[in-house]
Amino acid sequence: MLFNSIDFALFLPIVFLLYWSFYKSRRAQNILLLIASYVFYAWWDWRFLSLIFLSTAVDYGVGYRLKFTVYTK
Repeated sequence: MLFNSIDFALFLPIVFLLYWSFYKSRRAQNILLLIASYVFYAWWDWRFLSLIFLSTAVDYGVGYRLKFTVYTK
């Protein structure tokens, strides 16, 4: 999916409307954006999803560890 494609022209408003429909829950908004990012990335080539899953897990782990380290000292 390219930014100048018809697919993206349909994808973006759907994600945008869903995002604002969850205005009461920041957690739901974040989960929606995570899933939308995976869908957008998979649209290009689903075989590389393992890279983004690995990146998500590593980034989450490092962020969690940093939070734990900063607040305990």
